[in-house]
Amino acid sequence: MNNNQITKLKIGDVTLPNNLILAPMAGVTDLPFRILCKEQGAGLLCMEMISAKAILYKNKNTQSLLAIDEREKPVSLQLFGSDPDIMAQIAKEIEDRPYDILDINMGCPVPKIVNNGEGSALMKNPKLVGEIIEKVSKATKKPVTVKFRKGFDDEHVNAVEIAKIAQESGAAAVAVHGRTREQYYSGKADWDIIRQVKEAVSIPVIGNGDLLTAEDVIAMKEQTNCDGFMIARGAQGNPWIFKQILHYFETGVHLAKPSLEEVANMILRHGKMMIDFKGEYTGVREMRKHAAWYTAGYHNSSKLRVKFNAVESYEDMQRLLEQEIFNKKL
Repeated sequence: MNNNQITKLKIGDVTLPNNLILAPMAGVTDLPFRILCKEQGAGLLCMEMISAKAILYKNKNTQSLLAIDEREKPVSLQLFGSDPDIMAQIAKEIEDRPYDILDINMGCPVPKIVNNGEGSALMKNPKLVGEIIEKVSKATKKPVTVKFRKGFDDEHVNAVEIAKIAQESGAAAVAVHGRTREQYYSGKADWDIIRQVKEAVSIPVIGNGDLLTAEDVIAMKEQTNCDGFMIARGAQGNPWIFKQILHYFETGVHLAKPSLEEVANMILRHGKMMIDFKGEYTGVREMRKHAAWYTAGYHNSSKLRVKFNAVESYEDMQRLLEQEIFNKKL
């Protein structure tokens, strides 16, 4: 057991307490979920991606995406867009908000983002990548990081080129997801591309893709020598993953999987936070997917998921979990 994997990580002038990072995930890494991951030991929390144009045009839904709680810090705000001037203008405009790091999204694979020339589509235009990073870096005093993929598709694997451009243009760190845009989230992440990026640049390199356990973190460190580890789907329904990994590196012992009662209590706590933050109607409905993730792999969980999809209020949620879990029906 090698216990030197978990170290503090410096990004620009921001020092993270450890190098385990909650990845930005649209529709997942909202404020309530981030706080839960912070409590379990995440070293950096990344917010859901936010459109620079949506901020520019004062889109009403964007305000809740920009919300940050003091308990979260350090936190990274992720912007997406393809116009260097708008990106720089917004970076300047939001600088007084309490985030610590500004991240630029160049990895999102979703068609409506890509068809707009944003997200991972930017990897097809290295010159534009450089312009965006340079203008944003000059517009803000906060460290700027960039998240991108292996490449757009197997014919265009250019993560190393993009990483070099990012470094030259003023980025303080890069995060690399070992899949192409074409792969979305399927297949196996290619960690070798993360190694290649690490060898090509001197700024910190954060590895992303298929990190579900402490063993995965060890394996990625050994294969890539990357500086930080970005956990995405491994945290869905499992904010405990940060605590589990940290505990393993400190003691060499695996923490037991949370009991069903612990899971149920976390669902209720998460549900209450969601309702407080988003209102009952939205909060309860958004908890349905989280409940499915939380209970996956437990006995009879599919039956519980069906019932959970019918809950309409916090009381319904409480009643269902009382019946199914606390009374040991599951």
